[in-house]
Amino acid sequence: MLNQFDEQIDRRNTASIKWDTCEELFYSPDVLPMWIADMDFRNPEPVLEAMKDVIDQGVLGYSFPCDSLYTAIIEWQKERHALELTKEHILFSPGVVSSLGLAVQAFTVKGEAVMIHDPVYPPFAHIVEINERKLVRSSLLIKDGKYRMDLVDMEQKFKQQHIKLFFLCHPHNPGGRVWSREELIELIELCRQYNVLVISDEIHGDLIYPSIEFVSPVSIKKEYRETIVTLTSVTKTFNLAGIKNSMIFVYDEELKEKLEKAQEKLELCQINTFGLTGTEAALRYGGPWLQELMAYLTQSRKMVCDFFDQNLPNVFYMVPEATYLCWFNVSALGLKDTELKEYFSDIGKIGLNDGLPYGSSGAQFMRLNFAAPQSVVQEGLERIKKVFDTAKQTAR
Repeated sequence: MLNQFDEQIDRRNTASIKWDTCEELFYSPDVLPMWIADMDFRNPEPVLEAMKDVIDQGVLGYSFPCDSLYTAIIEWQKERHALELTKEHILFSPGVVSSLGLAVQAFTVKGEAVMIHDPVYPPFAHIVEINERKLVRSSLLIKDGKYRMDLVDMEQKFKQQHIKLFFLCHPHNPGGRVWSREELIELIELCRQYNVLVISDEIHGDLIYPSIEFVSPVSIKKEYRETIVTLTSVTKTFNLAGIKNSMIFVYDEELKEKLEKAQEKLELCQINTFGLTGTEAALRYGGPWLQELMAYLTQSRKMVCDFFDQNLPNVFYMVPEATYLCWFNVSALGLKDTELKEYFSDIGKIGLNDGLPYGSSGAQFMRLNFAAPQSVVQEGLERIKKVFDTAKQTAR
């Protein structure tokens, strides 16, 4: 029986960033795109039906977040992440990246320092720099094949650089790391000690693999509520990036007032009708689809890991604890970082994210998105192998 996620949907010529920019980004229209964090799966049917109902009504006027949407968010977060929310704790924003910018403007002034990990999702750095704040990076350590926070380095920089804000990527993108409860407690206690506000990006927090526990840091202790602002969305969980809606969870009244003031200045609190409708439908009715998705992605993750182990045993990769992203090292190719993306697209006809935009610690890494039908994933892996095989033959 064909799994619903095995369906190959032709997304070409739909203004898809993933599929319709291949020639521009990878210099060839024949490249298989496995880069941007966008799944090639059909959305949950209840979400599509809810969208159709809006269209069928016939008037696409202004909308507001109704009580049923708040209830859906509150119930999902309580059941899945042990968060005790009320309507008053929830703000809306067009996207998590927009919320990062909002936080920078609400909680810092020009010239103040914001810390991020390295490597990490590239917009973290961009948001800090475009808002004329001082960007401070703390490199992650690799231990036992996974990333660890360097808390000694972080504390030293908290002291020396007078950090005001820290962006936490949890789960981590691109490494797929889910920070443990113990790690989070150490981090938050350190931030509390130096009066550093934590902005916790948890957009991948529902895409967790079996045996891995995801803990939202604000749920650990009530006193952490004055130290953490949580950002999340259904857009990664249910592949709804195009509908543009995210949530900000903020318990502390003073922090909330600052965020609302910044939203008012920027007019960043209006959400489109489909963002509101899609979010509610996903949270109310998307649970079974998500369960099936994670079962499928678990198989795909094994496929990726097994392929590397059997065909590219000398290539280091991180086993993702969350997300559908595989972060692997390509130093065996002997290429400059600036050559990697083009080499993969030219030799393997595959489009991947090169690691350097994630920070200097991302040098010699590539990011693979395996949220596609498994036949496509297999084809992508074969193309990656071709790149390594060609480089080996050339070196002889």
